[in-house]
Amino acid sequence: MKLVLAAEAACLACLVLLSQAAAAKNSEDVRCKCICPPYRGYEGHIYKQNVSLKDCNCLHVVEPMPVDGKDVEAYCLRCECKYEERSSGTIKFTIIMYLSILGLLLLYMVYLTLLEPMLKRRLFGHSQLIQSDDDAGDQQPFANAHNVLNRSHSRPNMLNKVEHAQQRWRRQVQEQRKSVFDRHVVLS
Repeated sequence: MKLVLAAEAACLACLVLLSQAAAAKNSEDVRCKCICPPYRGYEGHIYKQNVSLKDCNCLHVVEPMPVDGKDVEAYCLRCECKYEERSSGTIKFTIIMYLSILGLLLLYMVYLTLLEPMLKRRLFGHSQLIQSDDDAGDQQPFANAHNVLNRSHSRPNMLNKVEHAQQRWRRQVQEQRKSVFDRHVVLS
């Protein structure tokens, strides 16, 4: 229940951030960047200003002007000015989607590590899923769970079908591990 509330809170936060991004364009989404190389004893410098596209030139961006008088034109001819535009809304949306997917994967990990063993104990009985080293060893770690599944097929439902497919996958993975690590054979 707490996980559902946390997921709803995260979705609400995402919607608030996206609505703020769509409401007004951030003044830092556009800028003019002028790169001026060294000129007659003055070091090179990078100037940035939030100006419109038509004002993206050395005269509007380079402040304070390092040279005086007639050298201004020569200095500005050496500067390379570029108008840059980015979409902070797209960036925010991408980050929110990335964090949402990461959160869902984290919730799934919590489910697999905490809730799934509790559900198995409740459904199949605690003693049936515990293995002793004498019974199965490392060769068949899921043998008891598979036997329990075979007995539970009398009442077929979706949970049993999913559990059966999961056990089949685990047996295949165990067989591949045995082939690679014990027999040193790579499957093709």
